[in-house]
Amino acid sequence: MSSASLPVLNLMLGNLNHLLDKAQAFVDAKKIEPTALTQFRLAPDMLPFTRQVLIACDAAKNGIARLSGVEAPVFEDNEQTIAELQARIQKTLDYLATVPASALDGTEAKEINFKAGPRTISMLGEAYLTRWMLPNMFFHIITAYNALRHNGVEVGKVDYLMGKVQA
Repeated sequence: MSSASLPVLNLMLGNLNHLLDKAQAFVDAKKIEPTALTQFRLAPDMLPFTRQVLIACDAAKNGIARLSGVEAPVFEDNEQTIAELQARIQKTLDYLATVPASALDGTEAKEINFKAGPRTISMLGEAYLTRWMLPNMFFHIITAYNALRHNGVEVGKVDYLMGKVQA
């Protein structure tokens, strides 16, 4: 469970940070108001870009906490700027680094109960990791990617998949 979760979370959150680097470079080069990106919604009923980043971080942090039993820090969800979003990603990565592999390994059959909207969902650990937690994080990262791409930030599939590795 540790090898199926921690490396993937670290990679994808690092890639999200890379996307934010590109967003900041775009804002600086075009001399636009950063909120044009941070508050952007792909559709009127979708959460804005900032929330996509926060939820991606929470999916990783809270998911690992549920699986491992290692208490997750509480974040205030008050980030507004690209730099603050990057700090949120780093705080999430810092937390993940404190979770020992031994706390995750062997949790495949652990019962995980969590709220999703008004519902409480119950899943076993492996199903939770592979069918809920990771797909949820991926969804919010790709939604953030799509918001940036839609607004003209030069990001591509390699940025999403590999972040700074390709540089």
